[in-house]
Parts: sequence; structure tokens; C-alpha cells
Amino acid sequence: MAKIDKTQYTKEEFRLIKEQRRLQKMQNTVVSSNIAPSRPLPTSKIAFVLGNGVSRASIDPQELKTLGTIYGCNALYRTFSPDYLIAVDTKMILEINKSGYQNANTVWTNPNKAYQNMKGFNFFQPSKGWSSGPTALWLAAQHGYEHIYILGFDYQGLEKGTKFNNMYADTMNYKKSNEGATFFGNWMRQTRSVLQDNPKIKFTRVIAADNYIPEELNKFVNVEHITTDIFKKMYSLT
Repeated sequence: MAKIDKTQYTKEEFRLIKEQRRLQKMQNTVVSSNIAPSRPLPTSKIAFVLGNGVSRASIDPQELKTLGTIYGCNALYRTFSPDYLIAVDTKMILEINKSGYQNANTVWTNPNKAYQNMKGFNFFQPSKGWSSGPTALWLAAQHGYEHIYILGFDYQGLEKGTKFNNMYADTMNYKKSNEGATFFGNWMRQTRSVLQDNPKIKFTRVIAADNYIPEELNKFVNVEHITTDIFKKMYSLT
């Protein structure tokens, strides 16, 4: 690499350029040694994990791409390509495979006889056995970020917890919007496990002003809740 002329930059710009070069050098070292790293080297200290609860509907994932790494779930791939897509439902994997999305993008899932011979997928070994959202959260935590924002993890159903809460309701492989809410006990238990196992990571759950805040999550000092409006102002999102 050519030497940097620091007289051409402000002190902060010079610091950022040096940090970027340091990360690039580390990545080149890993590639040249033919040793696969146990986790990727984040180019940002921030990650965004997108569930598909309706609370994130006003946030455009495209605007988050320059802010950090994005982990998404299931049908998100239909309209947006996250850095990592996680899907564990068999019908959803078959849909993704039919589209060919996994051949040009990173998709993680659990091993399953129904699609074990399909090309392009990454398989958790061993299987996590969790739902897609908590699995995406777990994967992001494994990758060593300092701060993880959690969006669209609404847990409770719509209409006072009685109706199905998902941005993709009424579409292929999803329940109807007038059907009952999905039981979220397993999601809560799995989310709680990630928070408990990663006390040094700061988690921020982004929710609508009237969203449900589970009592179980208030027990953790490494998680906070902010509204979507506050989140959008913080990052100047439209």
C-alpha cells in the first residue's frame, strides 16, 4: 500500500483511513494464509438485525446499508438483499431456492433432508433449532459487534395481541392478516439466551411507540428500547 500523506486530511479523516487500511491488511493476511477465520472481520462496529414485525415498516433497510452490517429474515429477500439472510422454515427455503437468490447472496439455514442437496446455502453445524429471527440475532452476536440494533422483533400480535403480526402477512408462505397471533414464547426464550450469553454487547430494540416491552427483557442491563422515531432522528433517516 502507498504511504498516506496525512497533510491532505483532517485528523479524524486520517484516523478513519488508517483504521480502514488496518482492517484490509488483516483480511488480506487471512486470505493469503488459507485459514478460514472463525468469524468475519466487521468493517463496522454496528449491526442491524431485522425481524419482520410491522414496527419496522417505516424504516427503509436500504438506508441502513452505509451504517452497518444487516442481518435479515425470510421474505425480506423479496425486496432487499441483506448481508446475511437467515431462513429456517422449509417452505421459505424452497421458495428462496426456486428464486436462485442464494446463488448470489449469503443465506444461512439449518440442515434439513428436504433441501440438503440444494446448492448455495450455508448450514449451521450443528443445527440451532431456533426460529429465524433469534437465529439471526445469535449469528450477529457471534460476529463480534459492539452494538446490535434489533428491529421488527415485536413479539406480540396486532390488535391487542390477537392478530398475526408480520409485514408479509397475506403473501405466499405466510399466515393471513386476519388469523390469530403467533405464539412468541420460543422467540422470547431464544432472544433471552442471546442477551444473556453476550453481556458485553449493547443491544438496542427499536419499536413503535405503542409496542409491547416484555418484562423478561427488562432484566438485562445490556438491552434498551427506543422508538422508531428516535432511531430515525439519530441516523437522519427519512
